[in-house]
Amino acid sequence: MNRLFGAKNSAPKPTLNSAISNVDARVESIDVKLASINAELTAYQTKLSKMRDGPGKTAIKQKALKVLQRRKMYEGQRDQLQQQSWNMEQAGMMQDNLKNVMTTVDAMKTTNKALKQQYGKINIDKIERMQDEMADLMDIGNDIQESISRSYDIPEDVDEAELDAELEALGEEVENEGLGAESTPSFMVDEVPQFIDEPPTTEGQVKEAAG
Repeated sequence: MNRLFGAKNSAPKPTLNSAISNVDARVESIDVKLASINAELTAYQTKLSKMRDGPGKTAIKQKALKVLQRRKMYEGQRDQLQQQSWNMEQAGMMQDNLKNVMTTVDAMKTTNKALKQQYGKINIDKIERMQDEMADLMDIGNDIQESISRSYDIPEDVDEAELDAELEALGEEVENEGLGAESTPSFMVDEVPQFIDEPPTTEGQVKEAAG
């Protein structure tokens, strides 16, 4: 049966990276061959530069031309393989980008689902009512602060002109008191001892009492 229909191929399929590696290896092998061909052509060129025209020089030219044809063939193969490798690398980059996009999309789907579940638990009306209650409490707190910080026995509507006039009047009183105290020297003021209830009588009062 296996001879008629063939056995099922169980070998793993080549990956893109393995294909690129194989192509790169072939390119390297062609580069080795090209290096050998260039060395051979250099040797032929050296010989031709030293030979005179004749059948021998013509034969060497024929060999050199065949080597040049081989080099062009290998160069063409190398260019094709390098292009294939580049195309596969581009395909690999596109594949990696697609994987990154799919990963990003899956993450966004998961996040979107989680957000829907979280937002579904939130009641906007309750939040609005809570905000209104907080505003009312702030108003009450402001009223309490104004109440306890209220001043006593101080009129709210004070006229600054009246205050200035009162201050000037107080200043004049202080000046007058100061002038009155200076008009009578302190040494001319009778001092009454603390142990005498009444001040001593003057000389006129003594005469009146004697008469």
